[in-house]
Amino acid sequence: MAAACARTIGKVGWNILESPACRAGNIASLVPRVSLHGSSRAYGTGVAGFRSKLLFTPLRVGRVLGCAYLVGGGLGLYQTIQLSVQHHLAEEEGKAYSDGDLKLTLYQYKTCPFCSKVRAFLDYHRLPYEIVEVNPVMRKEIKWSIYRKVPILMVNDDVQLNDSSVIISALKTQLISKETISEILRCYPEMKAVNEKGKEVTEFNNKYWVMVNEAEGQTMYPEKDSRKEEIKWRKWADDWLVHLISPNVYRTTGEALASFDYIVREGKFGTYEGFFAKYVGAAAMFVISKRLKSRHNLQDDVRQDLYKAVNDWVAAIGKKKFMGGDQPNLADLAVYGILRVMEGLEAWDDMMENTKVKSWYRCMEKATQSHEDHN
Repeated sequence: MAAACARTIGKVGWNILESPACRAGNIASLVPRVSLHGSSRAYGTGVAGFRSKLLFTPLRVGRVLGCAYLVGGGLGLYQTIQLSVQHHLAEEEGKAYSDGDLKLTLYQYKTCPFCSKVRAFLDYHRLPYEIVEVNPVMRKEIKWSIYRKVPILMVNDDVQLNDSSVIISALKTQLISKETISEILRCYPEMKAVNEKGKEVTEFNNKYWVMVNEAEGQTMYPEKDSRKEEIKWRKWADDWLVHLISPNVYRTTGEALASFDYIVREGKFGTYEGFFAKYVGAAAMFVISKRLKSRHNLQDDVRQDLYKAVNDWVAAIGKKKFMGGDQPNLADLAVYGILRVMEGLEAWDDMMENTKVKSWYRCMEKATQSHEDHN
């Protein structure tokens, strides 16, 4: 419609300019009830003055009106084309998202629980992604980023998602709503705060919320309070469960060495960095784990806190296959992602042997499969 109006205005202007009346100076016949008496006016710009005559003759008025219509039509057509191009690009972007054709690049440490959470989500939803393993010492792979933590997820090379819970919530929102990631990201504003140590930290509002409308929410959360439970256990995983990992995998000097052997083997270290990380890092983390035990008020035998946390989780699931029912929800994926970083270590073996988590854990393994199977 806007394009048609622009073309019409342009046509009117051209007709005025080309009309016999305009050429003859009788513009009054084309534009009725307009006074066309000639006049002159002088404008001064100083003592000497500068005088310029504007002769409003019928012929000139006709040409001015014609030009005005042409210019107006041209500007209108330009704006219409510009809006059409923007609309087309938006549609193409939306189509790419709706078709699931997202290019995802995950910057991570493989053994980081928060990175493992994101991989569990991506694997479960069969979203192809590339991995960039970040060197934990130099972190040159993310030197381009102001945000210096991992995970970082780049979407289509131009949208950066930070924080594991924001990444998961934003992607889940996109899968359901089909909105663009850029639009969705506005729902999770970044905020700066100062923690109890006086250090500035970055937090994200609404990071445990999937931003869907009422109808979509009822489909995603059919049972009463299921959304509230999902948010509760996702927060529990970040605020409590994840803090039990380090004290347990670095519980003794032997376990600390075994853990760092695994970290060096799976991570991105140079030869000397790997040697330094394994022995110096293991010793440092053994000491730090004791501080973490004190900070989080853990028992002397930190295994007992791990066992209790895992059994509390299993009890909350109850007789269901997953917290989400027949299919894992975001809490299932978060807890599984955190626990699996201990695989191959003594802490994981003890957990599987001394808790009731095995059945649920095996189901989660099957549900997520491996990155390589579908990437």
